[in-house]
Amino acid sequence: MSALLATSEALTLAGINRLDRVRFVAALGGVFEHSPWVATQVWAERPFASIDQLHRAMIGVVRSTSREVRIDFLRMHPELAGKEAQAGTMTDHSTAEQAGLNALTRDELLTLRRLNAEYAAKHGFPFIIAVLKNTRTQIFAALRTRIQRDTDIELDAAIEQISIITRLRLGRLLAH
Repeated sequence: MSALLATSEALTLAGINRLDRVRFVAALGGVFEHSPWVATQVWAERPFASIDQLHRAMIGVVRSTSREVRIDFLRMHPELAGKEAQAGTMTDHSTAEQAGLNALTRDELLTLRRLNAEYAAKHGFPFIIAVLKNTRTQIFAALRTRIQRDTDIELDAAIEQISIITRLRLGRLLAH
């Protein structure tokens, strides 16, 4: 949590609704990977009646951007078990979400890296999946399937996975 929000109380939706823009963005700017502009754009829509309404507004901002902006947005996300994970440079959110992937066998890790590279070469952005909602087997199966898809279909699928990931993040961040 930001120093701007240092408090003994957890963040609440009511509290978020009362924040000025700077504090709102400080609190929610990390929900979408390296994209505080999403929080900036929804601030004026306060107050939000629910976490779901807040999330719909945030993902709506992403979905309403141009194809090029959405692709650039996806490129801000780390590869699964990729270079950022090895270097320890992922965001706290991504580190926690990918924690289960640190138990991959050497062969699984090599396969994942090969498939990630194939996916990125075809689609122009990293493979994105809500790791916390999938088993290792499901992740590998989805990656193999999604490599074969048309890039426009995959762009929509990746944004849908971001929607799942960010809804989970908001749920963890905000007390009910």
